[in-house]
Amino acid sequence: MANLPVRIAAAGLVLALPFAGGAALAQSPESPATISISAEGDATLVPDMATVSLSVISQADDTSTAMADNASAMQKVIAALKEDGIAERDIQTANFSVSPRYEQVKASDGSTQSEIVGYEVRNGLNVKVRDLAKLGAVLDRAVALGVNSGGGIALTNSDPSAAEDEARREAVAKALAKAETLAEAAGVSLGNVLSISEQSSMPQPMMFARSDMMMAKAEGAPPIAAGENTYTITVNMTLAIE
Repeated sequence: MANLPVRIAAAGLVLALPFAGGAALAQSPESPATISISAEGDATLVPDMATVSLSVISQADDTSTAMADNASAMQKVIAALKEDGIAERDIQTANFSVSPRYEQVKASDGSTQSEIVGYEVRNGLNVKVRDLAKLGAVLDRAVALGVNSGGGIALTNSDPSAAEDEARREAVAKALAKAETLAEAAGVSLGNVLSISEQSSMPQPMMFARSDMMMAKAEGAPPIAAGENTYTITVNMTLAIE
């Protein structure tokens, strides 16, 4: 008698099952055994440019005077930067704000309340100095012309790709060596690289405060030490175990 399918109905669901004969079972492939490691590589590079944050802050009893004073000082600063060889494309307004200044005033009944006593205008620039030999003189002249607040100096590299590639090679070599050591200790063999990713770490800017700007105005051009930038690459790798 030929094998016939048996139909079973339950709660509206119809299943077709073979009555006799071979049954096929689906089996999901197992995930391969792996080794995951991470390693860092770094390379140094002498900075060849700087990005400087400069601000002019002006205060007056009314907004029109504060804005006029600020605009006059900032125009002189920008003109001086261009005279020092800074290209127009390397001078960018970072922020501009106008805000009231408050003071606590005592009333006749002894209470105190905040009153507007004037206005403050803040105008900032981000300036790229591509010749580090000029950086100290640029800062000194900018302060003399009205810059009275600073954010930071970032000593950077115009093209750090070579240093980053060197750091990548070092990180990958360290990661593979670490994986070989782990595999040897575990008594297994390494297979193909299954995945690889990276994270990079950029050099941090050198910060200076307003007091440093005022000191520069009093004592002349501040000394700038370029030092070295360290570019760090972290590599994460996963390799199969054969």
